[in-house]
Amino acid sequence: MTKLLSACLAAFFVTGCASSVKLNDVPVEDRQATAVAPGSGGADGTAAGQVPGRGVEGVALDNAGAAAEAEKKRLAASISPVVYFDYDSFAVKSQFQKAIEAYAGQLKGDARRRVQVEGHTDELGGREYNVALGQKRADAVRKALVDAGALASQIETVSYGKEKPAASGSDEESRSRNRRAVINY
Repeated sequence: MTKLLSACLAAFFVTGCASSVKLNDVPVEDRQATAVAPGSGGADGTAAGQVPGRGVEGVALDNAGAAAEAEKKRLAASISPVVYFDYDSFAVKSQFQKAIEAYAGQLKGDARRRVQVEGHTDELGGREYNVALGQKRADAVRKALVDAGALASQIETVSYGKEKPAASGSDEESRSRNRRAVINY
């Protein structure tokens, strides 16, 4: 019975696809409107701002909003999603405020967008201590994002402690690169 039903569905699907419209057979008509300066009538006698042959008023587009949004995206793309911390600290430094504001702007612009903030530590200290410190770092970045305008529901936090180092080594430079929170879309 299931084989018969499957065969019928397959035949129906193939028949439906065979009768679909081919894109090459569809006539294409160019319907680009010509720009009409505000306050002037069109060459074909249409009123100012009206699209010829449509009887519909044109809409003046404000490119300032689009330009501002493009600038926010460019800024967010150029700013690192990593916030670094001092030894044994979860205070967000002021030097990372611009990055946080850029990411918060991205989140404010799209309420459906979500991020995860990962908290990390260097290898010093015990496992439990580092997991707790990593969580405090992730929570501090989350709070900074919310303070900059993002919704708390858009941000999830997780701590990896010392489990996912960005740099291997036991020198101060490696350790400082591991004391971080990472913002992931």
